Formats: sequence, structure tokens, C-alpha cells
Amino acid sequence: MNQKKLVFALYFGNRGFFPASLIAQARRELVQVLKKNGYGYIILNENATRYGAVETSKEGEVYAKFLDRNRGNYDGVILSLPNFGDENGAVAALKNAGVPILVQAYPDELTKMSPDKRRDAYCGKLSVMDMFVQYGIKFTALPPHTLAPTTAEFAVQVDYFARVCRVVNKLKNMTVGAIGARTTAFKTVRIDEVALQNNGITMETYDFSEVLYRIQKVNEKSARYKGVALKLRKYSDWTSVPEEAFRNIVKLGIAVEDIINENTLDAVAVRCWVEMQKMLGISPCVYMSMLNNAGIPAACEVDIGSAVTMYALQQASGNVSACLDWNNNYGDNPDKCILFHCGPIPQAMMKEKGKVVDHAILANDKEVGPNRSFGPNHGRIAAGEFTFASMLTSKGKLRFYAGEGVFTDDKIPPDFFGCAGVAEIPSLQDVLLYIGKNGHRHHVAITTGHVLDPVTEALSNYLGFDVALPQKKG
Repeated sequence: MNQKKLVFALYFGNRGFFPASLIAQARRELVQVLKKNGYGYIILNENATRYGAVETSKEGEVYAKFLDRNRGNYDGVILSLPNFGDENGAVAALKNAGVPILVQAYPDELTKMSPDKRRDAYCGKLSVMDMFVQYGIKFTALPPHTLAPTTAEFAVQVDYFARVCRVVNKLKNMTVGAIGARTTAFKTVRIDEVALQNNGITMETYDFSEVLYRIQKVNEKSARYKGVALKLRKYSDWTSVPEEAFRNIVKLGIAVEDIINENTLDAVAVRCWVEMQKMLGISPCVYMSMLNNAGIPAACEVDIGSAVTMYALQQASGNVSACLDWNNNYGDNPDKCILFHCGPIPQAMMKEKGKVVDHAILANDKEVGPNRSFGPNHGRIAAGEFTFASMLTSKGKLRFYAGEGVFTDDKIPPDFFGCAGVAEIPSLQDVLLYIGKNGHRHHVAITTGHVLDPVTEALSNYLGFDVALPQKKG
């Protein structure tokens, strides 16, 4: 996935009786570190205030106006304390920043502790955080308490902070599309649209008849059709799929893609059965797999909660995401299970190229039957670390749970239908108990990599959502 380069606004706190050279050093070092690690920055002119830093409330107002002029051009603020800093100036400067704030303080050196050399940022950081708490200003602070920007550890902190910023800023202005009505059988995925909107997430709905109408309008001789067909041919193995079913999947892909583009949707949740199978002889799985692989989260069974969660996880990891079922136990191992879905798993998560097949489960349905639901992208999920989460709405609030696990190389029987992987999750039984007792759905969103901490901070600290961590007791 291609992630936009993040830009940070740099803030430098000051107390007048400390050396000016400390501010100048910090301005140089932070700029160099951000450039080295691929981030952009904006920085107050050094002549705008004393040394280009903030001490007084009046200087804080100067900095606040600087942020206002650059509104929309920065993703987070890095508050650097080269010395003790002034907490009142920090409040005046950042109370309306509107983005996450990382608080960093320089360490003192034992050989430089005389009054004209020491920094006292150790104490100053506590004072700034104290005032931020009093004023309700959200911020990020990471151990160790003091850390020089030139260290490798600080680069790790900035990476963490960047993940937090992406989740916060993207979810505050997210638009998710429900393509088709919720399947009646799955009341478990019901969602409160007003609760989403009250938290900055817009949900748009599109009747499935609109999709069918768009499919009918697709010209098979057009360059657009040929382009999508070529992408799909390359994406998976189609050797067992009838030509008519392939054509209908191409047309479906064009219809859904147009809805996404015309309405600037960040994610979608699709009604994937059983009208498609009855009317078109297809399932949408492989095209949803391709969407997920391109970084457009596509959840099954009109599960809007999973689509939103997939988007959040994706922003935190910088990798693709997927919607899976908590599906099967794995023998008698309490910390292992099989996570599965019919085939919307992105290729980037799979061991090898998938194979498009008929839907083996719907083939048993009396109204669908065999050879009427081609589209599942059969395969296996590659081994590796993953982060999982899910979301529901309750009494006007967004409630999440989250955790981490690994996909193993354990074998799954070859006749196991769909795309699946064996997941090993510490305290899995506690997780499952939490899900059941708190009314969460049978779906779970995942992304590759362990990013539980930044996604949790973004959702809970900055966005104010309830986030449970069932793996962590006490």
C-alpha cells in the first residue's frame, strides 16, 4: 500500500533563563531526524518569537495562528522540550491543534548539570502534561520519559506516533458505503448509523438494484471492461470458471468501483448473498479480494462495523486488511482456531495465488445449487503476525475490542473450502468469552503486523471510543 507522507508541525518549548543554544540545537536535530525518516514538517520561523520557540502565552498565540494558517497541511504536532519549557505557552499554542500531539523531552547529561548548562526538561514534561490534562488536551507520551531525537529509539517513537495520527485523522472524516441491504439472517451485523455520524463517520447506502442496473449498462467491448477483465485474469486462477460467470464478475467489479469513486468511499460492506448467486451465478469474493489488496477495505455481509475497523487497522499498520469469521476450533488447542472467509482475503495476505471456485456451501442451498455462485478465491493465509479488532455500536457509542496473534504454518485439510489460516492467539478463550458476553459479531477484522498499541491509543485516547483488550487481564 502507498501511504501519504505524513507532515508534522514542530513546536519548541522554552524558559527564558536557559541557553538559547539549546533551542537552536533542537530545531536542527528534529528537522534532520524527520527528513531522514521520510516525514515532512512545518516549523515556525525563528524570528516569529524568541528563538522560534514558545514561552509566554502571547508567543503561544503566535504559534496557534501559525497552525491556523497551515490547517490541513499537518497530521500531528511534535512538542519538543529542549529545556523545562513553559506550560502556559504550550496550552495557548496547542489547545486547538486538532491533531495528535507527541510530547518529547531532552535528557540531561550528568557532565552538564551546572545552572548554565542543564535542561530540566525531565520536570518540564510533567508540568506540560499536567496542564494538558487540566485543559482536556489529548497527547501522546512514551517511555522513556526523556529521549534525544538523534537516537534510534526516538525514530521508533515517531513511527508509532505516525500510526496514531493516520488512524485518528482518517477515522474523523471517514465515509463508508453499504452496498445492498443487510442480509436478514445476519442481525449480528446491525449498526447504528447515527452513532457513526456523531463520531465523524458517514455511512452511505446503495440499494442492490442500483448495482444490477449498472451491471446491465456495462459495455463488454469498452476499454474499461477490458482493463478490469485483464486485472482479474492476472489476479487469480480462473481455469474452472465459466466465461459467463467471469464476465458478470467483471461487470460487478466495474459497478462497485464506480460507486466507490463517484462517492469517494473509504471502505465498503457488500451484500454478498444470495441475490448475486440467484440472478448472476456469481459471488463477489474475488473482486472484494482485489479491492482489499488495493487498500480499499471491503467487508462481507454488509458488516459496516468490520469495514470501519478494517480501515482503522489498515491506517495503523500501513498494510492491507481483511474481514474473517471466528470459524473453527483447531483440534484441542485452546489458543488456536481457524479464521476463514469465502475468499475476499487480499492476495498480499495469502501464501500463493488463489483459485476462483464455485461456492461449495451455497451449492448446497436449495434455491442456489451447484455452479451458480462462482467467485470465492480459494487459498490459504500466509504465516505471520497480525492484529485483530472488531466494532459494534451500543447506546450511541462505538465499542471495540482488539488484540494480537500469529498465523501459523499448521495444516488445514485440503477439502476445507475458502481462504483460511490457523491463528494462534494468547488467551484466545478469554477473547471468545468477551466477544460472546458483550454481543460482538462473529466477524473479526485483521491486518498484518503487531500494531495493537498505536491503534488502541488512537481509538481510545484521541477518538474517545471504548476499547477492550481481552488478552490483558487485570
